[in-house]
Parts: sequence; C-alpha cells; structure tokens
Amino acid sequence: MDYKNPEALVTTGWLVKNIATPNLSIIDASFFLPAAHRDAKKEFNNCHIPGAVFFDINEIADKSTDLPHMLPTENEFSYHVSNLGISNEHHVICYDANGGPMAAMRAWWSFRVFGHDRVSVLSGGLPKWQNENHMISSVPGVVTKQQFSAKRNKYLVKNIEQIAENIQSQNLQMVDARSEGRYNGTEVEPRAGLRKGHIPGALSLPFEKLLDTKNFMTMRSADEILSIIMEAGIDPKIPLISSCGSGVTAAPLIMALYLLGNKQAAIYDGSWTEWAGRPDTPITI
Repeated sequence: MDYKNPEALVTTGWLVKNIATPNLSIIDASFFLPAAHRDAKKEFNNCHIPGAVFFDINEIADKSTDLPHMLPTENEFSYHVSNLGISNEHHVICYDANGGPMAAMRAWWSFRVFGHDRVSVLSGGLPKWQNENHMISSVPGVVTKQQFSAKRNKYLVKNIEQIAENIQSQNLQMVDARSEGRYNGTEVEPRAGLRKGHIPGALSLPFEKLLDTKNFMTMRSADEILSIIMEAGIDPKIPLISSCGSGVTAAPLIMALYLLGNKQAAIYDGSWTEWAGRPDTPITI
C-alpha cells in the first residue's frame, strides 16, 4: 500500500534538487526539553540547511498562558511567519535536528491549523542531511518580509473543555503518544508537579513505534503504520485526538494518519501538561 498523501514528506534528494526553487521556504523547527541541556537556536546558528530560518515554537506561541508552546492567535502566527519571509504562496519544508521528526511535524501541523496545506516534512531531518554530506551553513539567511494570512482550522486542535466532553461522549478516539510507562503511571513525569496516568478512555500508542529508529527516525511504510495503529485499537478512518506531554510528540500520529488519508485528526494542544497540572481533571492509572 502506498501513502495516500505522500506530498506531506519530501526526501533529502528532493530537497537537494529543489532547494533553489522560487517560493520554497525551509524552516528549522528544532525543540529540546530542558533536561536535554541543548539550545536549539544556538545549534541552528552554528549549523543549518542553507537558506533555512529558525521556527521557534516557544516564541511563535500564546504568551498569555504558562503552558508551553501553545498555539498563538491567527494574527500572531501571521506576524511571525511573515517576518520569517513566508507567504501563503510558499511551499514550506519543515525539519529539525532532534534525531527524530517530532518538532518538525509539530510545525507542519501548526501550518495546517492556520490554513496552509502546502507544507511538508523533510524525511530524516538534519541528521540524515548531514549524514549524506549535503551542504550546511552557519551564515544567517537574508530574510525578506512577506505577507502571510492565517485562517485557523478549529477542527485540527482541541482544548481541555472538548477533551472533558469527549470523555463523556466518546465521539472521538483519544490516543496518548507518550511512553507506556508514563501512560500507565509507572514512570516519573519529566515536568515537576504533574500527576501520573492518562486521560480516561485514551488508547496508548508511543510515537516512536511509528518511526524507523534504524533509519534516522523516518516514517514507517503505509503498511507498517496501518498495522501498528490497528494493533493499538485505533480506526484510521474515523476522527481522532492525539495527545502527549505538551503537544509535540502527538504530531507523528497526526502525520501517520494523514499519510494514510485521514486529514481530520486533531491534537489536544495543552496535552498532559495542562490536564495533569490541574486538580479537577479525572485520571486513569
């Protein structure tokens, strides 16, 4: 079986051939948890794909909340993306340096939330690009401000009230992309103060299972993805909400379903950080 929407991914070979194409914008969306002790912006300045700009998910975010990297408003997203030199006519290529595509897929999903479907993820990201000895740069790119107009797709993102309602209605599948240990409440949460367990009714599918860990964390084949998600009890054809720790590692499942033809899967943006950080939300262990 082939991917139904293969345009969501581009290969390093494709990017080498098309890197100078007009209206092509490359973004480095790298993000690291504090425990990694890595500075994504500093690493970008030292090493990035030529012409790329840095897409900071902590800066292009809702600053009115203490929750990490929550989606901004339409106007805020439009402002930041325009200043990165991206217009509505551009084909946006997302990559990251994480050794896995979670942050790049979060950026891919963010563009889709704000009405921009001409967006793809670089398969294998910066690690694969470097391994193949393609050109890298430490020179800041010249950015010409463009005009980007965002239009939010409310169906691709869910809030805490909708999650609470879904626990009662069970209208949408709920999937937890965290590790099985965190899902079961047997692992320590990486963010202090959070309760352990999972949202009632949520299925478990750790995001790493969707990725080929022996091949630069690239997406698995369509047949492999289908087998993995069905084994987890997920129906790939019906609406779904993906959640994780803070809305980043929930994105690979959204990408996987998109590749299989399901374009309606959503992310619970606040995810476990919001849900478990409150005393009034139900939890299952």
